[in-house]
Amino acid sequence: MSDREMAKDEALRDEAAPPSTTSATPTGSAPADLLCTAADPALTEDFALALLKRTDLPPEVVEQLARNTNALKSRKVMIALASHAHTPRHVSVPLARQFYTFDLMKVALSPTVPADVKVAVDDVLISRLKTVTIGERLTLARRASGRVAAALLLDVETIGTKIVDAKTVARETRVTEAALENPRLTEALVINSVLRPAASAALVDAVAQHAKWSCRREIRAALLRTEHLSLARALEFSHEIPTPLLYELLSASHLPVEIKDQLLRESQAGSPPASG
Repeated sequence: MSDREMAKDEALRDEAAPPSTTSATPTGSAPADLLCTAADPALTEDFALALLKRTDLPPEVVEQLARNTNALKSRKVMIALASHAHTPRHVSVPLARQFYTFDLMKVALSPTVPADVKVAVDDVLISRLKTVTIGERLTLARRASGRVAAALLLDVETIGTKIVDAKTVARETRVTEAALENPRLTEALVINSVLRPAASAALVDAVAQHAKWSCRREIRAALLRTEHLSLARALEFSHEIPTPLLYELLSASHLPVEIKDQLLRESQAGSPPASG
């Protein structure tokens, strides 16, 4: 057996064993052996993937593997490398820029990927939204991160030149509906979306009628600050807001003046008379 083969065997022998709690170096493998294995130009896809399964792999070994051009010919190795907890950001993010849409989504949702890398990968994915197919948009709306789902809520509203027939409009409406059902979408992201200048009447109406989001007090307050909320919904949402707070909220609202006046009249009519 050659020295390189022996080094591979040593580096991968303990793959199934739990990581050491006292050292970043895998049991039975010296750093030099791991570096040798990671640098081996004959390293196969299977060996590289087995190496990347090790949660205790030192960062310098990960970086060495990232320089192994033969190993990086494998799409699976590239994804595993970008997803490893010890892969430096300056390695994982450039790798991610080469990935297909759903590979990006997979990396961004991986529990091992550091938070700052997830944000960077999401940004790459968001930058491509205008070029992906409607089927990909729908899948992303359902399964991607909350940030991507929120971006799709606004992206649907900003591609008017692409919407040319009723069928396409219906498909984009499905994207909005799917994004609002995304389990990773948060209240803060919904509020930010409806308050953005790019938010349209269709998005505001979709949120205002949504069973999950429309009943939340902070989202109702945000919707009352938009310019697109219907009078009926505005009246419904304003009923639970005390008159002084409603005055303050409407002072920063973009609703039409006539709707604001109607809300204030209704609020004053329903308020108890002042004592004394």
